[in-house]
Parts: sequence; structure tokens; C-alpha cells
Amino acid sequence: MDITARVDAIFPTIRQTLEDLVRIPGVSATDPEGVRRSAEAVRDVFTDAGLEGVRLLEVEGAHPAVFGRLEGPANAPTVLLYAHHDVQPAGPGWERDPFEPVEVDGRLYGRGAADDKGGVVMHLATALVHRDAPPVTLKLFVEGEEETGSPHLPQFLERYGDLLDADVVVIADAGNWRVGTPAFTTSLRGLVDCVVEVTTHDHAVHSGVFGGVQPDALTALARVLATLHREDGSVAVPGLVTEDVDPLDLTEDEIRSQVGTLEGVRFLGTGTLTSRMWRQPAIAVLGVDAPSVEGAANALLPSARAKVSMRIAPGQDPVAAMDALAAHVEAAAPWGAEVVVHRGALGEAFALEASGPAYDAWNRGFATAWGTEGVSIGIGGSIPFVASFSEAMPNAEILLTGVVDPTSNIHGPDESVDLGDLRKACIAQAVAIGSLSG
Repeated sequence: MDITARVDAIFPTIRQTLEDLVRIPGVSATDPEGVRRSAEAVRDVFTDAGLEGVRLLEVEGAHPAVFGRLEGPANAPTVLLYAHHDVQPAGPGWERDPFEPVEVDGRLYGRGAADDKGGVVMHLATALVHRDAPPVTLKLFVEGEEETGSPHLPQFLERYGDLLDADVVVIADAGNWRVGTPAFTTSLRGLVDCVVEVTTHDHAVHSGVFGGVQPDALTALARVLATLHREDGSVAVPGLVTEDVDPLDLTEDEIRSQVGTLEGVRFLGTGTLTSRMWRQPAIAVLGVDAPSVEGAANALLPSARAKVSMRIAPGQDPVAAMDALAAHVEAAAPWGAEVVVHRGALGEAFALEASGPAYDAWNRGFATAWGTEGVSIGIGGSIPFVASFSEAMPNAEILLTGVVDPTSNIHGPDESVDLGDLRKACIAQAVAIGSLSG
């Protein structure tokens, strides 16, 4: 079979399917009806593609997932292809309708085009290429609540364990080193977060009458938050895991271009750029509960709150990280202010060894599609569900790849996928699946 020719023949269908899916918002944080419509659309796509056993998977309180399979030879391995159909809210700043896909300069724009409906159609392409003679047993599992942290994934894996069990798990929720360079994601930072609440008195009072004597909660909170970083911007919480990794060919100029960093703004921390983004902790203040500037009164606030998020490196126990963060914050209380840490989410960091039959197969696929093997990279963000798959299928080989690139702007305005790389990703995975048959 000429897989490249086969992918080229079906790629118009793949692209049309992606556009159709992007038009269904499916925001898991706020729109359960939209997420169900999205799941039903994926189910219908799988049914039309000729997959077997297509169904919605349901767990009480969860958004629906979608399942379909192709049965391979009796002694062939089983490969589970994972993606998610839910998306982030559109958010502000879009130059175009986020749910009306449009192509500009070879990129398809729209919420979910890259994260992760692009992953869904990559898996669909694999099924279509191998539909008539699957070399392995393929199972497609498309989740509906990844963008809210996959809270029910362990229950899905427990309830449908026999249905989903596999020798290889391919997670299409990562991406490429850059456009034109494929990659394996081999490390993921974990996440802990909390709400820091500072209280200094029991009601608002006049800032002139009592100012200079009574501390206010917002100023006290600002002082607490300022202790989270050293002067160079590195994380000041002691005792956290940190590691140096290969700098690859990443440059400051490339990051500044991707982010839109203002001239004169310095980067945080020390060590290689890849180490700082993948294997060192990072802290951000995500929000503050305080009066707006426009509505501010001449009053000393009695209380103020901030949400603090900390990314943690592979090898870091999240409970220990939360304990360290809480202890640091509580010890930073100025002027005797009451500081309470309300503990929030815990997400495991993860590291993978980029070796084994699946990695060899995907490198053959990358070489066919891109003319080069994959680069091993990390992701500074967190995908806590990788640990769930590892725990549910301890003997399975887990591989993270996908269609995202650094300019895809996932979770931000004008999210997009490079259509050329999407085509190559479809070719690479179809070749890899064929290689796994032996």
C-alpha cells in the first residue's frame, strides 16, 4: 500500500471533517450540551468511516467520550489512539470567528483546530487508511473533558478497562518541535494550585483616617506574592526538584517571537531555556479578588485573595510541592496578617523513555512523512491523565505526539493548525501503525 498516496486521496475528507468539528463549540467548562453534540458528531464520523462497535462511553457526572475499533489479526498488538473533542472557551482577542474555520497562508484557524480536533482527525485518517486490512487492532478513544483536567478519566478507564486495554497507547495531545520538525513529548510538568487568602481586619475602613497604622489586606497580599520569586525570577520556594536538559536549538528570539514579548522585558530564571520551561518549577499568579481600579474606594481592604499556580518538574511529588508552597506562603505573612492557603488541584508530572517498538515505528513514520526522525522534547504544561493511563495499563508503551506546533496558539486567540504538518502527521501515524504489525 502506498500510504502517502492513500492519505492524499482522503485528506480532503479529513480536512472537511476537521472543519465540521471545529464548528461545534464543545466547551467542556461551560457547555455540556455543546460537548454532547460534539461527542455525537465524532460518533457519527466514526460510524461513517466504517469503524466497529462505535458508541458513546458514559460515566455519571462526566461528559461523554467516544469509542470505535478496527479488529486486526489475532496475534497482532492492540493500539489505543487517544484524543479529546472538547475545547477551551474562545476567550477575547480573536481576529475571526473562533468557531468558523478559515484557511490563511496554509493554516486552518479555529478553536480546537489544533487542540485537539486535529488529533481526532489524525486518528481518523489512520483508521481510514487501514480500514480494509488493519495490521493491528486499533481502538479509538476520544475524551470529552480533557480541558477541565480529565476529572473522570480514571473512572472511564476502570469501567471500560477491558474495552480500552492496549499494548500501545498513542496520545495525540502534544505536538511538534516546530513546523516541519516532528517530535515525541517525553516529559510533562505537573501542577499544583491554591488560593491564598489574606485578612487583616474585619471590615473596610477609611484609608486616610487609619492609613499609616492599619495594614490593608491587598498590600499584604502583594507582599506575600512578591516572595514567590527571587530577584532573577526563579522560584523561591525551597526544596523543589529541578533538572538541566539538552538546550536543543531553542533561542530567546524564537520564544519572544512566539509570545510577543515586549522589548526590554527580561526572561525569568537561570539555566537553559528548555530546562526552565520543562524541568524547573514555575509559579504564576492567575487571578486576584480585589476591587477594580474603576470601582476602587478610599478604603483599606479587610481581605484579599489570589489564585497561585505552580508547575512542577518530573520527579517532584505533588503533595510535597503543595506542602512546600503552602509553608512558604504562610511564613511570608507580613505585619502579623492572617494568611490561609486553600489547597486546590494536584497533577502528576511525568517522564517517558523514548525507546521501544512504538518509538521505532513512529520514527519510520516521521522519516517517511518529514524526512527526519522525531526530536525528543518536553512540555511545560501539564497533562495529568498520562499518569492515569500508566496506572491503568502498566505494561503498555505510551507515546505522546500530535499536530500542535509552537505557533498554534492553543488556549489563546486565533488557534490554528498547519495543514501541511497535519497531512504529514496523518502519513506518519499510518506508516507507524503498519510498521507495528511486525
